[in-house]
This record gives sequence, C-alpha cells and structure tokens, in this order.
Amino acid sequence: MEQVDALVVGSGFGGSVAAYRLAEAGHSVVLMERGQPFPPGSFPRSPAEMGRAFWDPDAGLYGMYDVWSFGGCDSVVSSGLGGGSLIYANVLLRKPERWFVNETPDGGYEPWPITYDDLEQHYEAVEDMLEGTPYPLDRAPYDNTPKAHAMQDAAAELGLHATLPPLAVSFAPERGAAPGLSLPIVDAGYGNLHGPQLRRTCRLCGECDIGCNDGAKNSLDHNYLSAAKFHGADLRTSHEVKAIRPRQGGGYEVDYIHHTVGDRLRKRRLKTIGCNRLVLAAGTYGTTLLLLRSQGDLPGISKALGTRFCGNGDLLTFLLKAKDRNRVRELDASKGPVITSAIRLPDGLDGGAGGGRGAYIQDGGYPEFVNWMVHSFDGTIERALRFVVGRVLELFKWSPDTNLSKELSELIGDGALTMSSLPLLGMGRDTADGVLRLRDNRLNAEWTTETSELHFERLRKTMQSIADVLGADYADNPMWFRKRVITMHPLGGAPMGATPDQGVCDAFGEVFGFPGLYIADGAAMPGPVGPNPSLTIAAMSDRMSTRLLEKAAAANGHGSKTHSVTGAEPVAGTGSPDGVAGDSAYGSESGEVAGTRGSAATESGRTSLSFTEEMKGFITFGATEPRVGELAEGRERMSFRLTITADDVAGFLAEPEHTARAEGWIDAAGCGGRRPVQRGWFNLFAPAGAEDRRLMKYRLYFTDAQGRPRTLAGEKNVLHGPPTRIWPDTSTLYVRVLEGHVDEDADAEAVVVAAGVLHIQLADFARQLTTFRTAGPGGPGSLIRFGRFFAGELWEVYGPDLT
Repeated sequence: MEQVDALVVGSGFGGSVAAYRLAEAGHSVVLMERGQPFPPGSFPRSPAEMGRAFWDPDAGLYGMYDVWSFGGCDSVVSSGLGGGSLIYANVLLRKPERWFVNETPDGGYEPWPITYDDLEQHYEAVEDMLEGTPYPLDRAPYDNTPKAHAMQDAAAELGLHATLPPLAVSFAPERGAAPGLSLPIVDAGYGNLHGPQLRRTCRLCGECDIGCNDGAKNSLDHNYLSAAKFHGADLRTSHEVKAIRPRQGGGYEVDYIHHTVGDRLRKRRLKTIGCNRLVLAAGTYGTTLLLLRSQGDLPGISKALGTRFCGNGDLLTFLLKAKDRNRVRELDASKGPVITSAIRLPDGLDGGAGGGRGAYIQDGGYPEFVNWMVHSFDGTIERALRFVVGRVLELFKWSPDTNLSKELSELIGDGALTMSSLPLLGMGRDTADGVLRLRDNRLNAEWTTETSELHFERLRKTMQSIADVLGADYADNPMWFRKRVITMHPLGGAPMGATPDQGVCDAFGEVFGFPGLYIADGAAMPGPVGPNPSLTIAAMSDRMSTRLLEKAAAANGHGSKTHSVTGAEPVAGTGSPDGVAGDSAYGSESGEVAGTRGSAATESGRTSLSFTEEMKGFITFGATEPRVGELAEGRERMSFRLTITADDVAGFLAEPEHTARAEGWIDAAGCGGRRPVQRGWFNLFAPAGAEDRRLMKYRLYFTDAQGRPRTLAGEKNVLHGPPTRIWPDTSTLYVRVLEGHVDEDADAEAVVVAAGVLHIQLADFARQLTTFRTAGPGGPGSLIRFGRFFAGELWEVYGPDLT
C-alpha cells in the first residue's frame, strides 16, 4: 500500500490552504481531487459544451457543475481542481465579529467554539494570498458599470450601507500597478501549475461563475495549489475518495478510484492509500457523505454527524427592466465581474439600529456572450416537459435521485434562455436546523425555509424596495412558489463543537476521538457564516493547519516551519466580550496612560469627550505615495489603536482646526512591532482651502525599535461628492511615516520612510461607536453637540448644492 504523511481530500478553500501549509512546512502531501484541471481557455462556452459541463460519472459526465436537489433546496457545487473557487463570484468578506453565535430555542444565543479574534490573523493571511481588491469603480473604464452605481444609489436612498467588497480578481497586472483591461498578469514566484499559461487582467465579461478563461480570477489553482505544488505537494486529479477507516497503530486508510474520462464507474478498480494525517475538504456534501458512508468504520463518532445543515440564507431573485442611476437605459448586468457591490442589512447582534438577523444583498451578473436564446428552439419544450415530469415522479419515490446533473444536461441540450436584467443574491443568518442522512446509500437533506421565514421575508422585502428605487419589476426565482431556495453555499453536516455531544470536530477541525483526522471545509461550520463563506472556510483551514503542524512537531520532538503564525494559538472562546483579545482597551500595553482620560476636564470644570479608534492596512518602506505603498509587492501590515480626547468640548468645537490629543500605539514590523505614541494630535474636519473639502488629520510621534524618532502623518480627504462617498472618505486614511519628529509646517522637507493606506473595518467602527465617553459637567449635552457638529460638517460637504 502506498504511504504518505498527509492526505488532503478535495481542492476547495479548505483543501487548497491545507495542502499548501503542510507542503510548505516540509510534509509529504498528496491531494486528491475528483474533478479535472481547468486551465484558462478550457472552460466551456458553447451550448453543446455547457450541456456536458456537469458532474455525474455514472452518466459519463466529468464537468465542474455538480447539482443537487433536496426537500427544501437545490444546490450547485463544483468539481475540479480549485473546487468552488472555479465557479464562485470572487467575494472575500469576513464573518462579522458579533455574528459568531447561534440562536437558541429560548431566544438567546450560544457562542461558536471559535471567535473572530481566533481567525483574524488567518483572515489576513488568506486575503494576502488571494490578493483581494475592491472593484475600482472610481477609475475609467470601470466607472462605466451601471449595476454597481445603481446598487450604491439604491442603498443610499434606502438608508442602507453599501460597500465594494474585496474581490479575488486581478484588475492590475501586479500589486501596486494601475488597473487595465486584458493586460498580461505577472507570474507569481512559485509559478503556475498549469504551466506558462498567459493570464490576463479582468475584461469585465461577467463570466466569473462559469470559469474565467482569461485567468483574471484568482482561483485557488493560480495561488494556493500552485504554491503547494511548488513546495512538493502531489496534486492528483480525477481521484475520488470513496471510504476512510482508522489504521491499526495510528493513521488512516483511504479507498479511492481513478476516473478515466469516458469510462463508467463499474469498470474502475478500488485502490487504497495510507496516511498519518487525513484532512477532509470535499465540501459540505462530499465530506458529510464520506463520513456517513464510513460511519461503520468510525465507531464512537459524534451523533452530531449530519446535523446543523443550512444554505447560508441564500436567496436568488431578479429585477426585470432595471434602469441605470438616471433611469434612462436598462442595466447591463453582464458589464463587470459577477458581483461588484454588497449591501449589508444590520443584525440585532450589532447593537445599533435595525434588528433581526443580519444579511447581505449583492448584485449578480451573467456572461455577455449569452445569446443562446436566438438558437433554434426545436425540442426545447419537449425537453422541458420531460424534465418537469421526471421531477414530479421522483417526488413519489422513497429514495429520490437527489443529483440533477444528468437531467439538467439533457434539459439544456444545445441552447438555453438568457437570464434576466439584474439578478440579486441574498445571504445571511438562516437557521442551521437541517439534517443530512443516507437513504439507500444516497445523500438526503431534511431542511425547510419555514424556520427561517423572517430572514427570507426580510430579504425579499428589501429586494423589492431596491426594485422600486431602480424602477424595476421584482421577480422571485421560479422555485420560490414551493418555498424552495437555490444555494451555492451549503454548510454544516460535520459541525465543530465544544464537546462531542455538540459537534463532530473541535474548534481546530480535529474529529473528536480520531486523532489526526481533520475537517477543513464548510461541513465544519456550526451555523451560517452570513456573508459569502469562502474566506471564513479558508481562514479556518489556515488555523487548523497551524494546529496540525504544531502537534506534528511536538510528536516528532522538533520544530516545524510555520506559515503566518508563530507561537501558540489562543484557546477558542477566550476572547473578551467586546472582541479585543489579550489586553485591556485602555491598559498600559496599548501605550496609553491609564487613569488620565478626562482628569484635566474634571479638575477645571470643563467637559471632555473621548473615543477609541482602530485602523488597519498596509504600508511599504521605501514608498513615498500612500496608494503605491498600499499595493506594492513588498508591503507589510500596519495598524494603530488611538484614544482621541478633546479636553474641552466647547473649545474643540469652536476653534477652526478642531484639535484633540491622540494617545495609543502603532504596530508595524518595520517600525519594531507595537510602539507607543509619545505625543499625538488629531484634527476633525480641519479647513482645506475649499468650501466643500475638509481634512481629518493625524500626527503621531513615536520611536522605532532602534530608538530613531518617527512621525506618522495621515489625512482623510473629505471631499464633495454623492452621499455614497461618506463611508469610504471618512474610513480611509492616507499615511506617511516620516524621519524624525516633524511639525506639520515641515512636512514638505521631511524624508518619507514609508507610505500606505489604513482603513476602519466595519466591525471596528461598530465597536468605536460604543467607546464615546464624557467627563465633567454637562456630559450628555456635550455629546449631542458633538454629534450635531459632525452631522453638520458632513452635510456641508456631501449635501446638495442649493445655491
């Protein structure tokens, strides 16, 4: 029997990360993927090719779409090297910090066995590898994307928050370069597993969900899998794992078959491989099905197997005849990547206005080449009737065929109808009360939309409001009349839990009672992620890999190479209630002087006001321009946490520069890690020479690890524009690190050591709103005056010109 140190099953967001981490640390790794590789240029495009693009080996189909149909939902998952990244819409959103909970029947909440703080550094590692970047809507020709502007305007009119989320798409040929259409992409240092293929930047064709033939999509084959192969991982495609079992003396035996395109399943011989560590990452359905079928060989596995299944609250609807921002022409949803924008609906857990369960609504798209509707319709009605009759008959079977790949392949035939004007994709915190079971050795799901009715109705009503704003006709997906949903994000089935009674695996993905057996995909989720799950799955796999490597090193009695994390992982669930781990928000570790806030105001009879702000981003040493430093190849992370204090609120509001003091710390490796701010100033809405422009200015004195004086000088540019600019303008800080302690008047002559851009994350901003404090007489009134001043300045800049 062949033996290997680590075997990874599946090449999606969990498996690719694990394969890379383990191979990079020097372990012998075999990754088995049932599907085929899809280099740029090989994805199907013609109707005939699309008709064969489904996965059902029994029917001789080896394509990438694997379609499932269950009692309450239909699902589309992927089969191919790169897993779901081949067909997902590129969105890299973190799970909000306060959403790491599940509802309990009594109306309360129970925490997940893992917290946001546990994942934060792993989120950062994955984001860096996948090179997430927002859609460059402020630059030509990307600014001519009507659906993106329409989503921003609809959100503003409805009082909702819209963002341009990070997308795993190459708009520029390399980090730090200007974006452009169809430019050659510079190859990474680890090469590309597909060979010297020419990848080109995004040409805005809307083909993300059917495979990017330009290679502009940063799918996992172009990064994690290529890097894993570079470090020695053996990537085996057309290898489908069928069963697993513990091996006497430790480790596992894995049965698999090797597909040969054109052969039938019955002709294939079952083979076996042994491994010391086994990582299951075959997706929610694949991993759960494999564990259920192997349950007899896994005595004592948790009874939670198959539980906590959900569809991440997915809901697909359509806006028909939607207009652009001026309501002049119909939107062209094929222009741009599939998703450009995300509107977030607030959650009751966020602590602000609004309530219910949080959700996201994103614009959809479809390929510009969709012209199948002009093809001959000969036989289309006949095929459609045959498909419908077949599905009705399946409903009366005890064990219906839940895989629809073959049927959909026949339905499409040589042509299909185009999509609608503007698809809307909703997702959020539905109820994870579904169960996955085996029925006649087939996977079956027991799940309903009824327990998540409020979530789905909230999504539908909001989408109907967006339709009203855009002058569109709203249409549910055709399945909704039976209260069925279509999900691209099935989750659960082998959930993590604090104990074997609560979950199949622990907070690091290791299966209870089976050392060395790990789950690294959506099956491990104990509930819905809320936003698109891909980034969270990859971050959990990165964290799991760190723990696996630590345990392997301890077992071998020596150290091991690490990836992005050094030292011990924090214990799951030990983060403080407000999500700040390790130190007090105002303790001495933060570089602030404990006990001094508000004291001057109290002694003088004045009223002081303070709040805490945290910002994170990237800088590059040697760069002099912030935008260049944010994206340059040699960039590094920088963050700060400051307490801003106006010792006299009345004086602060009255004087033109609105100056307050800033205390706290700066953290950047190039500066020696976390360094205390020795002296700092903050200016809120300082004049900038024009009636419709203001500056938020930061000037922080500190010393680096060598004792050299340094100044962080930063500005937020608050410039007249549409209301949709308020958030990006007020949450983006352009920074330069200067040599010496430099006064503002001497900036022009100062030597720039580094430059970059910092941002306020939404979760950090939500926490910031809870940190406002006053001291002295008239505190509440002072807080109200400050709020009125802030809102008034925003109106001055962003309000309409009434002259």
